[in-house]
Amino acid sequence: MRYYSLNQNAPDVTFQEAVVRGIAPDRGLYFPREIPRLPASFWNSLNTMAVTELALELMRPYAGESIPNEALSAMLAETLSFDFPLVELAPGLYSLELYHGPTMAFKDVGARFMAHCLGYFSRDSDREVTVLVATSGDTGGAVARGFLGVPGVRVVILYPEGKVSEVQERQLTTLGQNITALRIKGSFDDCQRMVKEAFLDADVAGARQLTSANSINVARWIPQMLYYVLAYRSLGPKAGRPVFSVPSGNFGNICAGMLAHKMGLPCRQFLAATNANDTVPRFMSGQQYEPHSSVATISNAMDVADPSNFVRVLQLFGNHFPELAAVLTSKSYTDEQTREAMRTLYGTYGYVADPHGAVGYLGLAEYLETHPGGPGIFLETAHPIKFMPEVERCLGITLELPPQIKEVMNKVMHAIPVAGYAQLKSFLLETE
Repeated sequence: MRYYSLNQNAPDVTFQEAVVRGIAPDRGLYFPREIPRLPASFWNSLNTMAVTELALELMRPYAGESIPNEALSAMLAETLSFDFPLVELAPGLYSLELYHGPTMAFKDVGARFMAHCLGYFSRDSDREVTVLVATSGDTGGAVARGFLGVPGVRVVILYPEGKVSEVQERQLTTLGQNITALRIKGSFDDCQRMVKEAFLDADVAGARQLTSANSINVARWIPQMLYYVLAYRSLGPKAGRPVFSVPSGNFGNICAGMLAHKMGLPCRQFLAATNANDTVPRFMSGQQYEPHSSVATISNAMDVADPSNFVRVLQLFGNHFPELAAVLTSKSYTDEQTREAMRTLYGTYGYVADPHGAVGYLGLAEYLETHPGGPGIFLETAHPIKFMPEVERCLGITLELPPQIKEVMNKVMHAIPVAGYAQLKSFLLETE
């Protein structure tokens, strides 16, 4: 498999090169030259296959010659070593819980897989790789935990000051070892711009071998398709073609699901449910891509005004809007609508959802009102405990701390304040 830049002005590369570089020299995101389509027999036989077996079948074309099957299988077994339960709330209504991993967020899948990839690629190298990543919340914790102690890899995480939850902040600032957190005065979009600027800075590139662990990296983005397939496997082929509603910020998650659909995964529709940061919903209604300044919301991991991965979504459909619009619907929801959805889920189904999952539920509920028929699945992307003050206040309940969260709550946080790119550049050039 070869990967090309979506800016069309850089050489094609292998999977290994795409992972290590993160972003192409022309600032474009890497995209696979081919998207293999698996036969109906594969999708109809998922229940006869072990999880690692089906994951290997899906991921093998993308890793190509960069990782042999035996090593890739071991990576996938470790990546998928926790559960992805599909919880039925009512007939035809499901929550796909993606928070049962070590940091209790869906990003554990991509972060763990990418960490294994970089560990494998750097096994015979004496040059350190610096993973430079921006986070709007859960990416930081997942990346920090996934790469903790990986030889030859140093991790630098940028997060927006005051715009992530306490639990999220603790998960990325308390680990130490090869993990450094930088507290940025600004928004997630500011963090993301600084990361991109560093990748394109000749001085930094000469001193550091940089890669990114955001979903712009193919090793973070592509493996997320696996839990869509596992959800379909849990339903069984007789359940019909599901509707997936995905709380969407940077659009890597839903883009991975749509990649699985292009490979043959039976789906009826994808719903990109956003908060007040509504760039994509406005695009889908008017075909004008006009990012505004990001808005802070209670679903902070989705506070992204200019989603990097939407260009990949467009490429999946050949930049042909009618084909995209036949598969993708996108709507935005306010914080008050999100709170009301949390109350509805708890009062009607006894289900405690975090604000992001609640946004996903809103998208699904609205779609099914006019397009009845199941099954409908919304993605619950983070454990409610990560947004404990908001959830407890909204529902009038007290949440119990899971073991994964207890272990970080009493640790000392360490974060370096950074006001702009000049400081980030100095940090990258001066530290060893």
